[in-house]
Amino acid sequence: MQQTQNEEIGNKMEPTETSKDQPGGTVVPSCGNNRSAVSVAPQQLTAAPCPTCAGASGSQAPSYVYVLGRIEPRFPSLGVEKEFAQVAGRTQTKGKTDREVMQTVLSASENRYLARQLCWVLTVQGLETYLLTPRASADLDLLVNAVRPTPHPTDLDIVIGVRGPIAPPEMCNGLMGPIVVFDQIYSFDREALIKSIPRPEKVAAKEFQPAAEELFDRILQTTDNAGATDENRALNYCLVRYDGCYRTVAEQFAANASLSAVDVRPSPLSAMRKIVDVIFAFTNRNTDVTEKFFVRVDVTEEFPFLVTKMSPYHDRW
Repeated sequence: MQQTQNEEIGNKMEPTETSKDQPGGTVVPSCGNNRSAVSVAPQQLTAAPCPTCAGASGSQAPSYVYVLGRIEPRFPSLGVEKEFAQVAGRTQTKGKTDREVMQTVLSASENRYLARQLCWVLTVQGLETYLLTPRASADLDLLVNAVRPTPHPTDLDIVIGVRGPIAPPEMCNGLMGPIVVFDQIYSFDREALIKSIPRPEKVAAKEFQPAAEELFDRILQTTDNAGATDENRALNYCLVRYDGCYRTVAEQFAANASLSAVDVRPSPLSAMRKIVDVIFAFTNRNTDVTEKFFVRVDVTEEFPFLVTKMSPYHDRW
């Protein structure tokens, strides 16, 4: 995943890279053009505490979030909105769209005080789901660069962090929702992600892209996928970090099988850590025989990781 902000606004994704942390040097598609979103309320900007971090006195276990959505800046008050309008009036904005003006103003270093005043909302499937705030004030730059000057319907942001309490009404002009203290944000578009995935040799390019897009859309549109449960975090991780899922789906489609189910179950090996099995079921369109494959993901901590690569799955007797 990229770290540079301007590079992320663009149209390309970072080339695939080999992860040394994955079994067998698994190639993972990197959601490059890493931009990060601004999820800031004025009172949150100085090294925002982690409300549920382990080790805090009297706190419960942290609730991690690994979610895909869209980040949107909002004005928390009329005063901030008017101040933004005055700054925009002193900026060269002729011929620009409102979104381009927003990106131009917030990107200027002298206007970072405005970025600190904004609140930032993550929407999932069009619903306002989280209010975002950085763990450290230095992450404000990442947030600002999540504002796309020319947004598209397929643009997405991955937010990785810790879910905290419900925001007070004054944080975002009466909008109340869970606060997420984020540690990382990646911004990309679906087309660039799909193009960055290595295509299986046995699958034609004209067949691979539709197969990859279907898998991406089906998981992304999973009901109530707010990226807060172990199951959803594992699914979202596989969607953007493990290309083996796309290869398997494309190969099964080529073998005249349909994707009949995607399931996530606790792994029998999860005694010491939280490990889940992400299971893909394929049903042959001619014989009606179902074949299953699975990938094992560790979701114990904030950043999930691959435990085993895609393998045949056999139900226990």
